[in-house]
Amino acid sequence: MLVGPPSCQGSDMALAARPYGPLSVYPLAFGAGHIGDPALDDAAMGALLNHAVDRGVNLFDTALSYGLSEDRIRRHLGPRRNEILLSTKVGYGVPGHADWTPGCIAAGIDQALGNLGVEHLDIVHLHSCPTEVLANDGVIEPLLMAVEAGKVRVAAYSGDNDALGWAVASKRFGGVQASFNVVDTANAETLYRAADLGIGVLVKRPLANAVWRFDSEPEAPDQRAYWTRWRALGASDFGIAPEALAIRFALGHPAATACLIGTSKPANLERAIDAASLGPLPDDVVAAIEARRQTVGAGWPAII
Repeated sequence: MLVGPPSCQGSDMALAARPYGPLSVYPLAFGAGHIGDPALDDAAMGALLNHAVDRGVNLFDTALSYGLSEDRIRRHLGPRRNEILLSTKVGYGVPGHADWTPGCIAAGIDQALGNLGVEHLDIVHLHSCPTEVLANDGVIEPLLMAVEAGKVRVAAYSGDNDALGWAVASKRFGGVQASFNVVDTANAETLYRAADLGIGVLVKRPLANAVWRFDSEPEAPDQRAYWTRWRALGASDFGIAPEALAIRFALGHPAATACLIGTSKPANLERAIDAASLGPLPDDVVAAIEARRQTVGAGWPAII
């Protein structure tokens, strides 16, 4: 039986919730990295979080490394805990524990429970550790024990490439979080395997850093790579607004439970919700994108 907050039963978002293990998640989720910036107005960030819930977003993904994110979610969404699902990440940054040790994982879960002011966490990810760390049973076991103890509902892994493949093949995780977008489909086959195993999938970077906003090549290496590919693919030539093209493409992957949208601006959230409400791209548009990819980017590696 799928379990989800009351908002799953009546939402402003047009699309139906999707299964993620025992959870029920709307296809647009909130990536809370941006709202952790201390320079941002706290009241405005609280209003944004509450507006997201009002509009049908029910999953909020955060991490210890996201500045004030956990604290702001606790203070502004605490009264609405029964309407939302909380996802966070562990593995580092716990006083008195070396990173990526069993004690760090166990203490990190307890720390997140305290930071978010909750009795349980819906999803906890091991945060982008490499394969050699994942292969150490001492890292995974504390997370699985937390699930057994009722502190965590779904044990998950966040990462890409070979480590993502190992996590999926291990069959020890109920969910994964991975990069996938119109200009970086390197994880596509691994996500298919995850779906075949009943593993929930949260898609990160579905907007490819919104590189269409740059008139010239950006300096950051990842943004530059996305920008170059976006232009090579001619992704702005398909007659669909860039945000809508990107979100609808990512949501069209059969394995995708939800796309994570990170923003501190209400207008960006509204555009993302409107795009997600349209559902996946038409088949002919997807076919055209893939045909062009075969011409200009069939060998594109993952963007890290």
